[in-house]
Amino acid sequence: MNTPLVIRPRAEDVEGQPILRPLPSAKCRNVGPFVFFDHMLETRYPAGKGMNIRQHPHIGLSTLTYLFEGQIQHKDSLGSDQVVNAGDVSWMTAGSAIAHVERTPEPLKDSGFTMHGLQIWLASPKDREHGPGHYSHHPAATLPVSDNLGVKIRMIAGSGFCLESPVPVLSPTLYAELNLQAATTLLIPIEHEERALYVLSGEVQLDGEPLEPHSLVVLPAGAEMTLFAESDCHAMLFGGAPLDEPRRINWNFVASDPALIDEARRRWAAGDWPTVPGESERIELPSGR
Repeated sequence: MNTPLVIRPRAEDVEGQPILRPLPSAKCRNVGPFVFFDHMLETRYPAGKGMNIRQHPHIGLSTLTYLFEGQIQHKDSLGSDQVVNAGDVSWMTAGSAIAHVERTPEPLKDSGFTMHGLQIWLASPKDREHGPGHYSHHPAATLPVSDNLGVKIRMIAGSGFCLESPVPVLSPTLYAELNLQAATTLLIPIEHEERALYVLSGEVQLDGEPLEPHSLVVLPAGAEMTLFAESDCHAMLFGGAPLDEPRRINWNFVASDPALIDEARRRWAAGDWPTVPGESERIELPSGR
């Protein structure tokens, strides 16, 4: 591929939260380890309302939640119970079986709030698909930042631009938040083999071609490209090393071997799964394949 691939996301709804989902798509199944990308659109919740995603299972992936506004309470079957603030990283590696809950903390729900953020899935390397799960929380102040000449780069996970995040990624990864002031330029290097850019807001050009907000652009391998902000711009740059082999995605399960997904579906349906302490409600297995 010598020219960028542009993907327009599809609109979805997750437990009442509107999202845009550019990955996976028919045009592109993954970018580096990133197999799933959800943009939780800026949404105002009145007092008494909020998000409540009941217990659900995962295998073979890591979830990463990063908010621009709002808070999420993360609880999982490891016993983790963490309020995630805007700018923090919530990182959960599923291993062979984990369950978690994501909801609006009650104090925030009581007052009304705005939610806006991203949740992505990264496929685990084949030799790390099994075994125990893991959870870690990384406050905003622990994430490295470069801020020079109107270009601010925050390294959320992985490495790039001489920055390295403390998030314990499992393979070479790039996940950076970009804020460019109007009339500034950023050279996107070829530090990682696979890269994509997601434009959250602003008018921006990539090598002289305009990009629409909420578009995902897969960059050509081995090509340095120049990002120019016509107005203040907010975007995400992500990618990493190619997957060691293709992945199957079925509901909340990611695996290199379809048999692992079949077994996970059977176990969740049968109730043979780790549970989140203090939680009884759960999302049942969807019918069909």
